[in-house]
Amino acid sequence: MHNKKEPVIKNKNIINYPSRTLDPPISLIDLAKEIERSEEIIKININGKLDLILKEINRLKEEAKKIIEQTYKDLELHKVKCNFQKIPGEIIYLYKKTNEEFYFSRLSFSDWKNNPPDEFIDAYIYKSDRTFEKIKI
Repeated sequence: MHNKKEPVIKNKNIINYPSRTLDPPISLIDLAKEIERSEEIIKININGKLDLILKEINRLKEEAKKIIEQTYKDLELHKVKCNFQKIPGEIIYLYKKTNEEFYFSRLSFSDWKNNPPDEFIDAYIYKSDRTFEKIKI
């Protein structure tokens, strides 16, 4: 005898997994809506993840650009006239003569009693990796 409160599963052979007879029947329309909602959520997730990757790519691109710019600056500073051997960790000072020629000196602006013979440009620490780090004095 059938209990009227339980829904009837007319063809139990089509269900290949355990099912309670109290569960509501699965509608194809409801299933299609659920799939559509799942697709939308997955698309949103994918867009969010791809957006995150894009931001990371742009950040890395900016970092690479800064590294390349610094490398060009370091190459130019290595071409500057220097009459002494640069020692890693040493502070060296960049000056510009009136004829637009640049040169490095170990003497700072203050060593010249604030009256150097040429225009003071910048101060750098010569690093062990042979790069120059601009410093404020």
